[in-house]
Amino acid sequence: MTLFRDLGPFHTTAIGHGEMPLTIENNRGHAVGIETLHASLDAGCRHIDTAWAYYTPGEEEQTGEKLVREALDTWNGPRDEVLVATKVGLRRAWDGDKPIWPRDGKPEHLIEYGKQSAQALGVDAIDLLYLHRHDPEVPYEESCEGIKALLDQGVAKWAGVSNVTIEQLDIARRVLGDKLVAVQNQYSPIHMETQDMMDYCAKLGLAFVCWSPLGGYRHPYDEHLFDPFREVAAKHGVSYQRVVLAWELAKGDHMFVIPGAHRPETILDSLKADELELSPDELAYLG
Repeated sequence: MTLFRDLGPFHTTAIGHGEMPLTIENNRGHAVGIETLHASLDAGCRHIDTAWAYYTPGEEEQTGEKLVREALDTWNGPRDEVLVATKVGLRRAWDGDKPIWPRDGKPEHLIEYGKQSAQALGVDAIDLLYLHRHDPEVPYEESCEGIKALLDQGVAKWAGVSNVTIEQLDIARRVLGDKLVAVQNQYSPIHMETQDMMDYCAKLGLAFVCWSPLGGYRHPYDEHLFDPFREVAAKHGVSYQRVVLAWELAKGDHMFVIPGAHRPETILDSLKADELELSPDELAYLG
C-alpha cells in the first residue's frame, strides 16, 4: 500500500524522499545517491524534496538538484507522476571547520537562484518552490515578492515556505495568495515546538511537510525521547523509525514527511511506514 494525499494541486505520496543527505558533507558518493533515489522511486515514492543549497561547502553548487535530475533522467518509471520540490534562499560555506548555511533573501537573488534551480532540474517550470528560510537582513514580505516574481514569470508553478513562524506565514499568504500550498517546518519527537503551525496549516487547508521527521543526524539530541517509539516498534516487529513516521502521518490528512537517507535500505524502510496502523491507544501513548 502506498498512501497518497493532496498537496495543493498535486496528488502525491505522503512519504517523500528528502534528498539532502545524498549531497551534503559525509554523503556516500554519487553512485549511491543515484541508487538511493532509484530505490525510492521504484518502491512507489512520488515526492522528492531537494534545494539549491544541498551541496558540500566549497564544492560544486546545486549538486542535490543535479542529482535529482540525473536520477529521474535515468529512471525507467513515469517521470510525470513525480512531484519535485526545491528551495531557494540559502547557500553553503565553512565557519572554520563547521559547515554553515548563509541566508540570502534579496528578491533579485531569489529570482536568479530560482532560474538556476529550474535549469539544474532540467525543467521549464519547477513544480513546487519553497522560500528556504527568512533572511533577517531582508523584510520577509520582500523575499516573498521574489518568489511571487518567479511564479509570475512561469519559473515555478506553486509555492511554499519553510522554517516559518505563523506571523511569517500570514505575510506569505498575503503576497502569494492561493499559489501558496505548503509549509515545510521541522517536526519530530525532539522538535514538537511547531505543533501550533501544524494546527494552523490544518485550519488553512495547507500541507504541512515535516523535514527531519526522524530527528535528523547533524546535531546531538536526547535519544531517550524515542524510547516510547521503540516500545511500540517492538510490539509490531518494525523499526522505531517506521513508528515515528506513522505517528506523524496520523496527525492529519494534511501531513507529509520527507525522511532522508544515506543508502537505499533506510529509505525503503521509511517508505513502509504508511502500511503501519497504530491503534488509538498507541497514538495517545506516543503523544
